Amino acid sequence: MSKSLTLSHPSGILNTSIKLPASKSEANRALIISALSGASSKLYNLSEANDTQLLQRLLKSEDETIDAEDAGTVMRFLTAYYAITGQDKTLTGTARMCQRPIKVLVDALRELGASIAYLGEEGYPPLKIEAFKGSGKKHLKVRSDISSQYISALLMVAPLLPEGLVLELEGKISSKPYINMTLSLMKHFGVEATFENSIITVPHQKYTSGSFQVESDWSAASYWYSMVALAKEADITLLGLKEKSFQGDSAVAEIMNHLGVYTYFTDEGVRLTKKRCEKHLVYDFSDCPDLAQTVVALSAALGVTLEITGLESLRIKETDRIHALQIELLSLGCKLEEITPGVFRMDPGIISKESFVFRTYQDHRMAMAFAPLALLAPTTIQEPSVVRKSYPRFWEDLEKAGFKVKYNE
Repeated sequence: MSKSLTLSHPSGILNTSIKLPASKSEANRALIISALSGASSKLYNLSEANDTQLLQRLLKSEDETIDAEDAGTVMRFLTAYYAITGQDKTLTGTARMCQRPIKVLVDALRELGASIAYLGEEGYPPLKIEAFKGSGKKHLKVRSDISSQYISALLMVAPLLPEGLVLELEGKISSKPYINMTLSLMKHFGVEATFENSIITVPHQKYTSGSFQVESDWSAASYWYSMVALAKEADITLLGLKEKSFQGDSAVAEIMNHLGVYTYFTDEGVRLTKKRCEKHLVYDFSDCPDLAQTVVALSAALGVTLEITGLESLRIKETDRIHALQIELLSLGCKLEEITPGVFRMDPGIISKESFVFRTYQDHRMAMAFAPLALLAPTTIQEPSVVRKSYPRFWEDLEKAGFKVKYNE
């Protein structure tokens, strides 16, 4: 496994068609719902991302100890799945996963009657899950300003609860489109729910079996948008994307319209071309936090001033993404500063280096967010294998687009 790779693009001209990986967000929700419906549903175009392949394996596993590795959705979704279906499991993960909080979800499941014990530090994995006893309670209040994955995990198991579930969301709702995605997939498999103001109601009912075609991943598309913005010339088609998408990260089309990329929707997907870039962007990433690293890295490269909010959940991802961005941006002469609580500003630096080196912090999105800077100068990415988490073919697709990829020992 290579310690690093170095990217360059001698021509700086992009003209290609890319088949993006499938959305792991859609795929992982569909896998849980399929398991809850009796596993007889037919799922097509499942993601090749490690997170999705891992979840497929674990749902079939009869082992008592289940290793969710570094996959946040896998850890959170399986916690609810095992707890409500009454399975005796020990659920663990990587060292970093065991530093990522899960207390909000565990507290909620315990209120519903789940038996869950912490095997290490209170509020963090690993977890010991035992038979579900039920509490008869159906009304919960849950913080919604940390991670929408907690909400989605509860919603997917809600129809199985004897009284259903009424979920009252407290605080600013983080990543609301992901909650809507969960509800839309539940509806696709026969479960009706209502979401009014901050209250979600899911009556007791059964999932029905069905089929589902997973859409291509808008998060993966974001890196190609960055490449178009930084290329000398560009005309790229990304296959399998839909204008009316379940995915919140489809917001990248609107964001990148300000950063130099025009989006044409076609029957095949989207076609991206260059346009004029604005010099100042104000944006709230509450609904699409996974796009933040891409936009920050691109803005630094373009000399765009940023004022951004909605980054709260980035602290508890694969790494502390805000801290990681702040460190790596220093090499570009940029500072990402929290000017008031929750509000970050980045002023343009001076990029005049002949080459770049970026660390990835065991975070797939750090690798892919900074890779497009290879269109400006040769760029070395450390620990490049992290992309397997969501986009295993990323480096091969870059080669297809004309990038030179050199693996270093």
